[in-house]
Amino acid sequence: MIKYLLFRYLRFDKSQPFIALCSILAFVGVSIGLMVLIIAMGIMNGFDKEFERKLFAMNYPITVISAYRGGISDEFVSKLQNEFSELKMSPYISTQAVLKSGDKMEGALVFGVDFESEKAVNSVLAKALEQSGIPQGFEMIVGKGLSDEFSLILGEKITGIFMEASPAGLGINPLLKRFAVRGEFSSGLIAYDRGYAFSTADALRRILNTQGWDGVHIYSAQPRRDIEAIKAVLPPGYRALGWWEQNGNFFSALELEKRALFIVLMLIILVASLNIISSLLMTVMNRRSEIALLLALGASKREIKNSFFAQGLVIGGGGIICGLILGLFGVWLLGSFDIISLPADVYGSSKLPMELGLWDLVFTLLGAVIIVAASSYYPAKKAANVDVLSTLRNE
Repeated sequence: MIKYLLFRYLRFDKSQPFIALCSILAFVGVSIGLMVLIIAMGIMNGFDKEFERKLFAMNYPITVISAYRGGISDEFVSKLQNEFSELKMSPYISTQAVLKSGDKMEGALVFGVDFESEKAVNSVLAKALEQSGIPQGFEMIVGKGLSDEFSLILGEKITGIFMEASPAGLGINPLLKRFAVRGEFSSGLIAYDRGYAFSTADALRRILNTQGWDGVHIYSAQPRRDIEAIKAVLPPGYRALGWWEQNGNFFSALELEKRALFIVLMLIILVASLNIISSLLMTVMNRRSEIALLLALGASKREIKNSFFAQGLVIGGGGIICGLILGLFGVWLLGSFDIISLPADVYGSSKLPMELGLWDLVFTLLGAVIIVAASSYYPAKKAANVDVLSTLRNE
């Protein structure tokens, strides 16, 4: 009975073409809505993951810092490394400086590191060191943004003006030191490419007249778990920071934007599902006499209800399947070919990042199914409640 009524009412009726048109519009609307939603979620998730990977490298998964400059000794670093032998660590010195080349000046955060240890925890710097080699003495690796701003040539000298001052005569002069540019790195994020520079730890120690380290960069594949273990062994005066703690507001904003986009685009499917309601209601109104006759001949209200409910599910479900196929194809197409080009200095990548999460896809499909099912339920219930006596008497 259900299958017979389903195919009967889904066929094109020449006397009522508008009903078929509403069904087609509902199918197309659900398909396009779901396709747009899947592609949009793939783009948003792709940007999230792309920024996360870049910030993961340049901000480091875990950073241990001391309350005092130079407060971390080599013995402390060795003890920490022995305690967590599975983690990669790189101690560092950092200071604010103004880098000057010609008439141009830019502020930068200068790190003094052991490059052999640093390249194990910083994939961006490791890639740059493969091309330039390890800096020695007063040599520096600068970001590509800074290099482009100064129009630097490898081997060219730049001047570092450090915030620490030195007495001279009757006044105080800032510390100045010239560095040779050994190479450049590119993180894809202009804030780091114009604001970070790396030199040797010995060079910064001589300039700043300090000993020890300011902190330890730590690479961990599971930093949220390992940071708790590290915090448990740190003595007073030391702190462990995760990269997500330093960029919490940024990712909270991305997550909020992603949820808002999901809700807005889900409304497209909701609007398209209104055509399911209208087409089913028109079918019910047009077939009232048939429905009443079937009920009079012994068909149960449940069978009538399930027949129209199934009709709505076929229209909406077909749209969901079609939209899913088109959406996944769109994600693959945009992710595999450079169809859309982006300014790398703004978005961190010239290629449109596409990465559709499994749970994003599951929640998208679940939301579409719920909307389609809810849209099919009311007309089906209306069909089952047709007044048999009144309909047969008057129609």
